[in-house]
Amino acid sequence: MTVLDTPLLALEELTVQRGEIPLCEGVALQLSAGSICHLIGANGTGKTTLLMQLAGLLPVLSGEVTYQGQSCLPIQPLYVSHQLGIHPNLTVAQNLTFLLNLYGITPSATDIDHALTWVGLQGFETISSSHLSAGQTRRITLARLYLLTPDVTPLWLLDEPFTALDVDMVARMEERLCEFAQAGGSILMTSHQAVGVANQVLDLSDYMV
Repeated sequence: MTVLDTPLLALEELTVQRGEIPLCEGVALQLSAGSICHLIGANGTGKTTLLMQLAGLLPVLSGEVTYQGQSCLPIQPLYVSHQLGIHPNLTVAQNLTFLLNLYGITPSATDIDHALTWVGLQGFETISSSHLSAGQTRRITLARLYLLTPDVTPLWLLDEPFTALDVDMVARMEERLCEFAQAGGSILMTSHQAVGVANQVLDLSDYMV
């Protein structure tokens, strides 16, 4: 198998566990460049837990995770969760800059303006994040998707990215997911609503203990 044929992410016989309690066993998945996989399953199957394991935030106790054929992730994946991670004492622009700095990006004022316009927060750059609604705060975390490319982080792990978004913003998000995948990136995401742009599905209910 050549480098080009090697999956961007491969899971073999993976156990998804909460603490020491296994939720799912034998989970298998291959994501290649261009993949958009909708992660589904009944409540309690461990969808968020799996994303956190793949992001390196929780341990993998059983099974194998390989990234481009390697046992560790050479490039940190992007993990966007419903736990926002936004500092209320920073401005909107400062929070977005911090989130991008984590991936080695120092955005220009123009970059910030374009990204915030994309999520409908134009003109909010200097507003304290403590003054935003929950939906507006979530859009700060999504704004980085506008500027991140597969060269920076080729794997996106998105936990309910459509939550609290209106129909127009969901459409823009789906367009951006397609652009990222077409550029060679790969996406694994949860969503309680249909993901029209997904070309793969992983149902954790099939692997419940």
